[in-house]
Amino acid sequence: MAMDPITTWLDLMRHGEPEGGPKFRGSQDDPLSDTGWQQMRAAVAAVAADDHWDVVVASPMLRCVRFAEEVAQQRGLPLQVEPRLREIGFGDWEGLTSEQILARDGDRLSRFWDNPVTNTPPGAEALEAFQQRVLAGWQHWRTELAGQRALVVCHGGVIRMILADVLGIPLARSFAGLAVPYACRSQVRIDHTDTDCYQSLLRHG
Repeated sequence: MAMDPITTWLDLMRHGEPEGGPKFRGSQDDPLSDTGWQQMRAAVAAVAADDHWDVVVASPMLRCVRFAEEVAQQRGLPLQVEPRLREIGFGDWEGLTSEQILARDGDRLSRFWDNPVTNTPPGAEALEAFQQRVLAGWQHWRTELAGQRALVVCHGGVIRMILADVLGIPLARSFAGLAVPYACRSQVRIDHTDTDCYQSLLRHG
């Protein structure tokens, strides 16, 4: 006898602006700036009252986990830290702005945005490897949290990998094809059956 579908809601929220402003931060572990804290608190305050959460999941990086800790403490929710949801490592581009990369590496930056699969930054994590670890973490938590509502505080690159999987976007278009601003919230609904699970994007922005 087939089981009734189980529905899970996962709210992906990108961190706010970190100290030092926009740059290719990757594994550089900067905390949120004052502006970043304001962005995140405003984003959470805008969530409808009926969109409650049962648990918070976070990347271990400071710009994510510190805010996740605040939300979990204020709402009395369990917090799960997931290392597989940390941002992609940008190698030699870590800590540089787009302007600095353009000055140093010329059109290599535009080639990365055009196709990050074949244009990995010097010393950076390969996009396929990044995708594999992010989706391993995503698949674990969508199963572990089946039937619940969760806030997942993570990174722009992580959200791009997950939404590319949800929407069937080719990996080569996953960065340029999806805009994920600071404190952006993307809600994914997952319907689990006894044979499969079906993912759909309900909101993004």
